[in-house]
Amino acid sequence: MQQYDAIIVGAGAAGGIVAGVLAEAGWHVLLLERGPSLRFEDVPRDDIRSQRLSLYGHNAGPEIEGNPRVVVEPNGNERVVRPHEGGYHNNAACVGGGTRVYGAQAWRFMPQDFQMASLYGVPEGSSLADWPITYEDLKPYYERAERELGVAGQNDTLWGETAPDAAYPMPPVVPGPQTQALKRGAQQLGWRTFAAPLLINTVPYGGRAACIACKWCVGYACPTDAKNGTHNTLIPLALATGHCQMVTGAMTERIETDARGKVCGVSYFVEENGSARHESARAKVVIVSSGAIESARLLLNSHSAQHPHGLGNESDQVGRHLQGHYYPGASGLTEENVYNGVGPGVTCATNQFNHGNSGIIGGGMLCDDFIKPPIDFWYTSLPPDLPRWGAANKQYMRENYTRLLHVKGPVQEIPSPHGRVTIDPQVRDKWGIPVVRLSGTTHQATVATSEFMRHRAEEWLRASGCYKVWSQPRGIGLSGGQHQAGTCRMGHDPQTSVTDQCGRVHAHDNLFVIDGSLHVTNGGFNPVLTIMALAFRSAEHIAKNFN
Repeated sequence: MQQYDAIIVGAGAAGGIVAGVLAEAGWHVLLLERGPSLRFEDVPRDDIRSQRLSLYGHNAGPEIEGNPRVVVEPNGNERVVRPHEGGYHNNAACVGGGTRVYGAQAWRFMPQDFQMASLYGVPEGSSLADWPITYEDLKPYYERAERELGVAGQNDTLWGETAPDAAYPMPPVVPGPQTQALKRGAQQLGWRTFAAPLLINTVPYGGRAACIACKWCVGYACPTDAKNGTHNTLIPLALATGHCQMVTGAMTERIETDARGKVCGVSYFVEENGSARHESARAKVVIVSSGAIESARLLLNSHSAQHPHGLGNESDQVGRHLQGHYYPGASGLTEENVYNGVGPGVTCATNQFNHGNSGIIGGGMLCDDFIKPPIDFWYTSLPPDLPRWGAANKQYMRENYTRLLHVKGPVQEIPSPHGRVTIDPQVRDKWGIPVVRLSGTTHQATVATSEFMRHRAEEWLRASGCYKVWSQPRGIGLSGGQHQAGTCRMGHDPQTSVTDQCGRVHAHDNLFVIDGSLHVTNGGFNPVLTIMALAFRSAEHIAKNFN
């Protein structure tokens, strides 16, 4: 049985960074990834089978068959779902994880986002809480992530005390006709706008080419390798040291403990040529970086005589407080052409409503949308009074595809202890491992915040010259998709949290969770830069404190 300094489960946004930091520090690292290492040509460009619009499948994993989950609807109905189906809350399963196909918005959280409970109080029935760290604790690691992976942005994008000490490494994306329209509208309303920060090369950077402004960004792989994730930055760095061994097609079954209950390694399956073999490895430190849903699943499945309810679950906190992001927005028709087909499409954003909204807890960011393929436009952007097929629909598509403005953005979710991941007692995956059972909802205050931001989106479009505006309200439900977070939240108190402020699982000296699971709240922004900053911070802590 092989012995390592560290085993990392998951080669996504966080796990890839941890591997890079530890391998550079001379650690002997085993990096396990259940998905494959995808070349550009391995990620199909199918408009209806992608990580963006998965009507009949997707393009970056996991496999459709053999990886089910069980979803319990708010009305109590249960159903088994496959990865591309609604309610699964899928995250990509491949080297780089979601960073292989994401839209790459690179926002920092605001200082207020780390102390939501202190600012707003704790709504009845919610599990809103403050983080055990502050923005200042994370600021140097935000800067490190922006520099080491590469972020393009407008240097006055951030606000007040969150302004970077150094400029973004690259200039922002080039504005388009939609940018000018939205800026005019924002000026009329007295709102401040700026270019959204993106983990995309607008100029050659890090040995990789610049963005060619194609229409295939979010949900697809980048043809010029200009989209910066861990698959093309920290993981290659880790492998180049000679200290990191990466195994793909490796599904971790459980975290192993010794006779005293101390974590000592992992057991996993490796798929090769249609067959599977069972492997075990030992390490002085085990790091779980599988995403909020799968990380909770692994801890819960790692039960033993000493830990009958799973690792880190003595207080029944593992899997609770699941968050993602409600994503309110609006669409509107203009008299002018506001679409020129130049990607990635996100050029203009506002943070006018992240905090300080009367009667609302938190708020959110709004920005223009990524380039929409025609079928995505048809599914998501048609006005409610238009027939979905026939001559009128075809005419509308021909005349209005270039005249439609979209704005949307994530909102602060108010976590609920009942929105959670548990283990289903009956359903198993192709490996024979018990699968995730998703149940509960977010808190009702999230719906109120979402509705507030939906109306702000409509207001912005009307001010920007749209003569017809529409949007879709959303009711109560569970949210834990690509922005999944919160199931192993960090904190000082083991009764209300799973890890300490560095991601170390309470009562386990050598077990860490490092990914979006740690987020106490998930901000009113895309969370990937915060996931990366936390990964740099926790990995640095491990490298310095475990010899």
